[in-house]
Amino acid sequence: MSRVILWAAGAVLAVAVPFYLEGFWLQAGLFAMAACVGAIGINLLTGATGQLSLGHAFFLAIGAYAYVYFAAEPEGDLGGLGLPTPLAALLALVAAGLAGGAFSPIAGRLRGAYLGIATLALIYLGQHLLFNAEPLTGGYNGRAVPPMELFGFVFADTPELVIFNVPFGALERLWFLGLAVVLVAAWFARGVLRGRPGRAMNTIRDHEIAAAVIGVPVGRYRAGVFVLSSMYAGAAGVLLALVFQQTVPEYFGILLSLDYLAMIVIGGLGSVAGAVIGAIFVSLLPQLLTRYSEALPLVAEPGSGGVSPAEAARILYGAAVVAVVLFLPGGLLGWPPGSGPP
Repeated sequence: MSRVILWAAGAVLAVAVPFYLEGFWLQAGLFAMAACVGAIGINLLTGATGQLSLGHAFFLAIGAYAYVYFAAEPEGDLGGLGLPTPLAALLALVAAGLAGGAFSPIAGRLRGAYLGIATLALIYLGQHLLFNAEPLTGGYNGRAVPPMELFGFVFADTPELVIFNVPFGALERLWFLGLAVVLVAAWFARGVLRGRPGRAMNTIRDHEIAAAVIGVPVGRYRAGVFVLSSMYAGAAGVLLALVFQQTVPEYFGILLSLDYLAMIVIGGLGSVAGAVIGAIFVSLLPQLLTRYSEALPLVAEPGSGGVSPAEAARILYGAAVVAVVLFLPGGLLGWPPGSGPP
Protein backbone atom coordinates (compact mmCIF):
# COMPACT_ATOMS: atom_id res chain seq x y z
CA MET A 1 0.00 0.00 0.00
CA SER A 2 2.81 2.42 0.85
CA ARG A 3 4.45 1.76 -2.53
CA VAL A 4 1.16 2.44 -4.34
CA ILE A 5 0.73 5.71 -2.44
CA LEU A 6 4.31 6.71 -3.26
CA TRP A 7 3.83 5.99 -6.96
CA ALA A 8 0.52 7.89 -7.00
CA ALA A 9 2.11 10.91 -5.31
CA GLY A 10 4.99 10.82 -7.79
CA ALA A 11 2.57 10.66 -10.74
CA VAL A 12 0.56 13.63 -9.45
CA LEU A 13 3.76 15.63 -8.89
CA ALA A 14 5.08 14.82 -12.37
CA VAL A 15 1.83 15.90 -14.02
CA ALA A 16 1.63 19.11 -11.95
CA VAL A 17 5.20 20.29 -12.66
CA PRO A 18 4.50 22.15 -15.96
CA PHE A 19 1.77 24.21 -14.26
CA TYR A 20 4.12 25.69 -11.66
CA LEU A 21 7.75 25.68 -12.79
CA GLU A 22 9.42 28.16 -15.13
CA GLY A 23 11.09 27.33 -18.43
CA PHE A 24 14.57 26.75 -17.01
CA TRP A 25 13.41 23.96 -14.75
CA LEU A 26 11.27 22.38 -17.45
CA GLN A 27 14.18 22.37 -19.89
CA ALA A 28 16.51 20.97 -17.23
CA GLY A 29 13.97 18.26 -16.45
CA LEU A 30 13.65 17.37 -20.13
CA PHE A 31 17.42 17.09 -20.49
CA ALA A 32 17.38 14.80 -17.46
CA MET A 33 14.63 12.67 -19.04
CA ALA A 34 16.66 12.25 -22.24
CA ALA A 35 19.68 11.35 -20.12
CA CYS A 36 17.61 8.77 -18.23
CA VAL A 37 16.67 7.00 -21.48
CA GLY A 38 20.27 6.95 -22.72
CA ALA A 39 21.61 5.87 -19.32
CA ILE A 40 19.16 2.97 -19.12
CA GLY A 41 20.46 1.82 -22.51
CA ILE A 42 24.13 1.91 -21.60
CA ASN A 43 23.38 0.31 -18.23
CA LEU A 44 21.91 -2.67 -20.07
CA LEU A 45 25.15 -2.91 -22.02
CA THR A 46 27.80 -2.06 -19.43
CA GLY A 47 26.08 -2.57 -16.08
CA ALA A 48 24.09 -5.73 -16.84
CA THR A 49 26.25 -7.41 -19.50
CA GLY A 50 29.71 -6.06 -18.69
CA GLN A 51 30.49 -4.56 -22.11
CA LEU A 52 32.43 -1.31 -21.91
CA SER A 53 31.30 1.27 -24.49
CA LEU A 54 32.81 4.69 -25.09
CA GLY A 55 30.75 5.30 -28.21
CA HIS A 56 27.29 5.92 -26.76
CA ALA A 57 27.27 9.52 -28.01
CA PHE A 58 27.65 8.25 -31.58
CA PHE A 59 24.29 6.48 -31.39
CA LEU A 60 22.64 9.51 -29.76
CA ALA A 61 23.83 11.54 -32.74
CA ILE A 62 22.39 9.00 -35.16
CA GLY A 63 19.01 9.20 -33.44
CA ALA A 64 18.97 13.01 -33.41
CA TYR A 65 20.17 13.57 -36.96
CA ALA A 66 18.17 10.70 -38.45
CA TYR A 67 14.99 12.18 -36.96
CA VAL A 68 15.80 15.59 -38.45
CA TYR A 69 16.56 14.13 -41.88
CA PHE A 70 13.47 11.94 -42.00
CA ALA A 71 11.13 14.68 -40.70
CA ALA A 72 12.50 17.82 -42.39
CA GLU A 73 11.55 19.06 -45.81
CA PRO A 74 14.38 19.56 -48.33
CA GLU A 75 15.64 23.14 -48.16
CA GLY A 76 18.44 24.50 -50.33
CA ASP A 77 21.47 22.24 -50.00
CA LEU A 78 19.94 20.38 -47.05
CA GLY A 79 18.21 17.10 -47.72
CA GLY A 80 15.13 15.69 -46.05
CA LEU A 81 12.25 13.30 -46.63
CA GLY A 82 9.43 15.25 -45.00
CA LEU A 83 7.91 12.18 -43.35
CA PRO A 84 5.33 12.38 -40.52
CA THR A 85 7.25 13.08 -37.34
CA PRO A 86 6.11 9.95 -35.40
CA LEU A 87 7.30 7.82 -38.32
CA ALA A 88 10.54 9.82 -38.46
CA ALA A 89 11.14 9.17 -34.75
CA LEU A 90 10.50 5.44 -35.21
CA LEU A 91 12.85 5.31 -38.19
CA ALA A 92 15.50 7.16 -36.17
CA LEU A 93 15.36 4.37 -33.56
CA VAL A 94 15.65 1.81 -36.35
CA ALA A 95 18.63 3.69 -37.82
CA ALA A 96 20.40 3.70 -34.46
CA GLY A 97 19.65 -0.01 -34.06
CA LEU A 98 20.99 -0.76 -37.54
CA ALA A 99 24.17 1.15 -36.73
CA GLY A 100 24.50 -0.90 -33.56
CA GLY A 101 23.81 -4.04 -35.57
CA ALA A 102 26.57 -3.14 -38.03
CA PHE A 103 28.96 -2.87 -35.08
CA SER A 104 27.56 -5.87 -33.20
CA PRO A 105 29.88 -8.48 -34.79
CA ILE A 106 32.78 -6.57 -33.25
CA ALA A 107 30.89 -6.15 -29.96
CA GLY A 108 30.22 -9.89 -29.90
CA ARG A 109 33.91 -10.74 -30.14
CA LEU A 110 35.68 -8.05 -28.11
CA ARG A 111 35.50 -7.41 -24.40
CA GLY A 112 36.83 -5.07 -21.75
CA ALA A 113 39.25 -2.33 -22.76
CA TYR A 114 39.49 -3.68 -26.31
CA LEU A 115 35.78 -3.10 -26.87
CA GLY A 116 36.06 0.33 -25.24
CA ILE A 117 38.83 1.35 -27.64
CA ALA A 118 36.87 0.02 -30.63
CA THR A 119 33.77 2.00 -29.64
CA LEU A 120 35.90 5.09 -29.07
CA ALA A 121 36.67 5.02 -32.79
CA LEU A 122 32.94 5.52 -33.43
CA ILE A 123 33.12 8.94 -31.78
CA TYR A 124 35.82 10.16 -34.15
CA LEU A 125 34.01 8.67 -37.13
CA GLY A 126 30.78 10.33 -36.02
CA GLN A 127 32.39 13.74 -35.52
CA HIS A 128 33.94 13.58 -38.98
CA LEU A 129 30.59 12.75 -40.57
CA LEU A 130 28.64 15.35 -38.59
CA PHE A 131 30.97 18.15 -39.62
CA ASN A 132 31.48 17.12 -43.25
CA ALA A 133 28.24 15.48 -44.45
CA GLU A 134 26.62 18.90 -44.76
CA PRO A 135 23.63 17.95 -46.98
CA LEU A 136 22.59 15.54 -44.23
CA THR A 137 23.76 17.20 -41.01
CA GLY A 138 24.08 20.88 -41.84
CA GLY A 139 27.78 20.85 -40.97
CA TYR A 140 29.13 23.01 -38.16
CA ASN A 141 25.90 24.96 -37.66
CA GLY A 142 23.72 21.84 -37.45
CA ARG A 143 20.07 21.78 -38.46
CA ALA A 144 16.77 23.04 -37.12
CA VAL A 145 14.63 20.27 -35.63
CA PRO A 146 11.04 19.87 -36.87
CA PRO A 147 8.61 19.78 -33.91
CA MET A 148 6.86 16.53 -33.14
CA GLU A 149 3.25 16.34 -34.29
CA LEU A 150 1.16 13.49 -32.89
CA PHE A 151 -2.48 13.00 -33.89
CA GLY A 152 -2.69 16.66 -34.89
CA PHE A 153 -1.17 17.90 -31.61
CA VAL A 154 2.02 19.91 -32.19
CA PHE A 155 4.74 19.93 -29.51
CA ALA A 156 5.75 23.53 -30.20
CA ASP A 157 4.99 27.07 -29.05
CA THR A 158 2.36 27.44 -31.77
CA PRO A 159 -0.56 27.10 -32.06
CA GLU A 160 -1.26 28.78 -28.73
CA LEU A 161 -2.55 26.51 -25.98
CA VAL A 162 -3.75 27.57 -22.52
CA ILE A 163 -4.73 25.08 -19.81
CA PHE A 164 -6.05 26.34 -16.46
CA ASN A 165 -4.76 29.82 -17.32
CA VAL A 166 -1.24 28.44 -17.87
CA PRO A 167 0.25 28.96 -21.37
CA PHE A 168 1.53 25.62 -22.67
CA GLY A 169 4.50 26.17 -24.97
CA ALA A 170 6.94 23.67 -26.42
CA LEU A 171 8.59 22.82 -23.09
CA GLU A 172 5.31 22.23 -21.26
CA ARG A 173 4.03 19.98 -24.05
CA LEU A 174 7.30 18.08 -24.41
CA TRP A 175 7.30 17.44 -20.66
CA PHE A 176 4.50 14.91 -20.99
CA LEU A 177 6.06 13.33 -24.08
CA GLY A 178 9.34 12.97 -22.19
CA LEU A 179 7.59 11.37 -19.22
CA ALA A 180 5.93 8.83 -21.51
CA VAL A 181 9.23 7.96 -23.21
CA VAL A 182 11.04 7.51 -19.88
CA LEU A 183 8.28 5.32 -18.44
CA VAL A 184 8.16 3.06 -21.51
CA ALA A 185 11.97 2.81 -21.62
CA ALA A 186 12.19 1.97 -17.91
CA TRP A 187 9.31 -0.52 -18.06
CA PHE A 188 10.81 -2.41 -21.01
CA ALA A 189 14.33 -2.48 -19.53
CA ARG A 190 13.00 -3.66 -16.18
CA GLY A 191 11.18 -6.50 -17.92
CA VAL A 192 14.36 -7.48 -19.76
CA LEU A 193 16.46 -7.49 -16.60
CA ARG A 194 13.92 -9.44 -14.56
CA GLY A 195 13.34 -12.07 -17.23
CA ARG A 196 15.43 -14.81 -18.75
CA PRO A 197 17.48 -12.41 -20.92
CA GLY A 198 18.47 -10.43 -17.84
CA ARG A 199 19.67 -13.53 -16.02
CA ALA A 200 21.70 -14.55 -19.06
CA MET A 201 23.20 -11.05 -19.33
CA ASN A 202 24.21 -11.05 -15.66
CA THR A 203 25.78 -14.48 -16.04
CA ILE A 204 27.82 -13.27 -19.01
CA ARG A 205 28.95 -10.27 -16.98
CA ASP A 206 29.93 -12.30 -13.92
CA HIS A 207 31.43 -15.38 -15.59
CA GLU A 208 31.45 -15.60 -19.35
CA ILE A 209 32.93 -19.10 -19.51
CA ALA A 210 30.33 -20.46 -17.09
CA ALA A 211 27.59 -18.82 -19.18
CA ALA A 212 28.85 -20.59 -22.30
CA VAL A 213 29.08 -23.91 -20.48
CA ILE A 214 25.44 -23.79 -19.35
CA GLY A 215 24.29 -23.07 -22.90
CA VAL A 216 23.98 -19.27 -23.05
CA PRO A 217 24.81 -18.06 -26.61
CA VAL A 218 27.31 -15.48 -25.40
CA GLY A 219 28.14 -13.90 -28.76
CA ARG A 220 24.48 -13.58 -29.72
CA TYR A 221 23.53 -11.97 -26.41
CA ARG A 222 26.45 -9.55 -26.49
CA ALA A 223 25.57 -8.47 -30.02
CA GLY A 224 21.84 -8.24 -29.26
CA VAL A 225 22.33 -6.10 -26.16
CA PHE A 226 24.56 -3.78 -28.14
CA VAL A 227 21.75 -3.26 -30.66
CA LEU A 228 19.21 -2.68 -27.89
CA SER A 229 21.49 -0.19 -26.15
CA SER A 230 21.96 1.63 -29.47
CA MET A 231 18.20 1.96 -29.91
CA TYR A 232 17.87 3.41 -26.41
CA ALA A 233 20.57 5.93 -27.33
CA GLY A 234 18.68 6.74 -30.53
CA ALA A 235 15.52 7.44 -28.53
CA ALA A 236 17.49 9.71 -26.19
CA GLY A 237 18.93 11.50 -29.22
CA VAL A 238 15.47 12.16 -30.66
CA LEU A 239 14.25 13.58 -27.35
CA LEU A 240 17.36 15.74 -27.02
CA ALA A 241 16.86 17.10 -30.52
CA LEU A 242 13.25 18.01 -29.78
CA VAL A 243 14.28 19.87 -26.62
CA PHE A 244 17.30 21.64 -28.17
CA GLN A 245 15.35 22.46 -31.36
CA GLN A 246 18.75 22.59 -33.08
CA THR A 247 21.28 19.80 -33.63
CA VAL A 248 24.86 20.74 -32.70
CA PRO A 249 27.70 18.41 -33.83
CA GLU A 250 30.07 19.38 -31.02
CA TYR A 251 27.61 18.16 -28.40
CA PHE A 252 27.92 14.51 -29.48
CA GLY A 253 31.57 14.06 -28.56
CA ILE A 254 33.66 11.95 -26.22
CA LEU A 255 32.70 14.03 -23.17
CA LEU A 256 29.05 13.04 -23.63
CA SER A 257 29.99 9.36 -23.70
CA LEU A 258 32.02 9.80 -20.52
CA ASP A 259 29.04 11.54 -18.92
CA TYR A 260 26.91 8.46 -19.56
CA LEU A 261 29.50 6.17 -18.02
CA ALA A 262 29.59 8.47 -15.00
CA MET A 263 25.80 8.27 -14.75
CA ILE A 264 25.65 4.52 -14.41
CA VAL A 265 28.64 4.30 -12.07
CA ILE A 266 27.27 7.00 -9.76
CA GLY A 267 23.70 5.73 -9.86
CA GLY A 268 24.36 1.99 -9.68
CA LEU A 269 25.42 -0.54 -12.29
CA GLY A 270 22.93 -3.06 -13.62
CA SER A 271 19.78 -1.34 -12.34
CA VAL A 272 17.16 0.75 -14.09
CA ALA A 273 16.61 2.87 -10.98
CA GLY A 274 20.37 3.36 -10.63
CA ALA A 275 20.62 4.60 -14.23
CA VAL A 276 17.79 7.08 -13.61
CA ILE A 277 19.34 8.39 -10.37
CA GLY A 278 22.77 8.80 -11.96
CA ALA A 279 21.33 10.46 -15.06
CA ILE A 280 19.44 13.03 -12.98
CA PHE A 281 22.53 13.78 -10.90
CA VAL A 282 24.96 14.18 -13.80
CA SER A 283 22.61 16.03 -16.16
CA LEU A 284 21.25 18.54 -13.64
CA LEU A 285 24.47 19.41 -11.82
CA PRO A 286 26.08 21.56 -14.59
CA GLN A 287 22.81 23.44 -15.18
CA LEU A 288 22.31 24.17 -11.49
CA LEU A 289 25.90 25.35 -11.10
CA THR A 290 25.50 27.61 -14.14
CA ARG A 291 22.26 29.12 -12.85
CA TYR A 292 23.55 29.75 -9.33
CA SER A 293 27.21 30.44 -10.15
CA GLU A 294 27.05 33.95 -8.67
CA ALA A 295 26.11 32.59 -5.26
CA LEU A 296 28.67 29.77 -5.20
CA PRO A 297 32.26 30.21 -3.98
CA LEU A 298 35.13 29.43 -6.37
CA VAL A 299 32.75 29.16 -9.35
CA ALA A 300 33.07 31.90 -11.97
CA GLU A 301 30.46 33.08 -14.41
CA PRO A 302 30.80 31.59 -17.92
CA GLY A 303 33.40 33.52 -19.93
CA SER A 304 34.81 35.47 -16.97
CA GLY A 305 37.80 33.21 -16.27
CA GLY A 306 38.39 30.90 -13.34
CA VAL A 307 36.56 27.63 -12.83
CA SER A 308 33.44 27.67 -15.00
CA PRO A 309 30.20 25.96 -13.92
CA ALA A 310 30.73 23.19 -16.48
CA GLU A 311 34.27 22.55 -15.22
CA ALA A 312 33.09 22.65 -11.62
CA ALA A 313 30.37 20.13 -12.46
CA ARG A 314 32.88 17.74 -14.01
CA ILE A 315 35.17 18.07 -11.01
CA LEU A 316 32.29 17.37 -8.64
CA TYR A 317 30.91 14.32 -10.36
CA GLY A 318 34.45 13.10 -11.05
CA ALA A 319 34.91 13.20 -7.29
CA ALA A 320 31.52 11.51 -6.94
CA VAL A 321 32.69 8.65 -9.18
CA VAL A 322 35.79 8.14 -7.02
CA ALA A 323 33.74 8.29 -3.83
CA VAL A 324 31.18 5.82 -5.17
CA VAL A 325 33.87 3.36 -6.29
CA LEU A 326 35.60 3.55 -2.91
CA PHE A 327 32.67 3.69 -0.51
CA LEU A 328 29.48 2.77 -2.41
CA PRO A 329 30.15 -0.06 -4.87
CA GLY A 330 26.40 -0.25 -5.49
CA GLY A 331 26.18 3.44 -6.41
CA LEU A 332 23.76 5.94 -4.92
CA LEU A 333 21.09 3.27 -5.21
CA GLY A 334 23.01 1.26 -2.62
CA TRP A 335 22.82 4.03 -0.01
CA PRO A 336 22.43 3.39 2.83
CA PRO A 337 24.78 0.40 2.85
CA GLY A 338 22.91 -2.89 2.81
CA SER A 339 20.07 -1.64 0.64
CA GLY A 340 19.78 -3.06 -2.86
CA PRO A 341 18.17 -2.12 -6.11
CA PRO A 342 14.37 -2.38 -6.10
